Amino acid sequence: MAKLTQEELLAQFEDMTLIELSGFVKAFEEKFEVEAAAPAAVAVAGPAQGGGDAAAAEEQDEFDVILTGAGDKKIQVIKVVRELTSLGLKEAKDLVDGTPKPVLEKVAKDAADKAAEALKGAGASVEVK
Repeated sequence: MAKLTQEELLAQFEDMTLIELSGFVKAFEEKFEVEAAAPAAVAVAGPAQGGGDAAAAEEQDEFDVILTGAGDKKIQVIKVVRELTSLGLKEAKDLVDGTPKPVLEKVAKDAADKAAEALKGAGASVEVK
């Protein structure tokens, strides 16, 4: 197998869904015995030591997507929740029924925005914090 360039790998990841990416990250962590979240924890701890809490708050890099209401199309919202998470049908339904609840926690800004747009497109009320 030919070695892929970084651009080619990124192009492959670009076509994957969030669930597929999540599965890949888990498999990668198991195969190479690493934890993908470790660098983020170090990066968050760095600014707080030198610049104080105000600097850390301005440069927030982790966001929570909170479902605040299912709207009229509850079944569509449940489908989107299942696509965004690894939840089963019952768990996704319970999450939608128990709003307000977080759908995704501590995700990047672009992933949070995409998830919020998908949920809004299904008719849900969403809040990104």
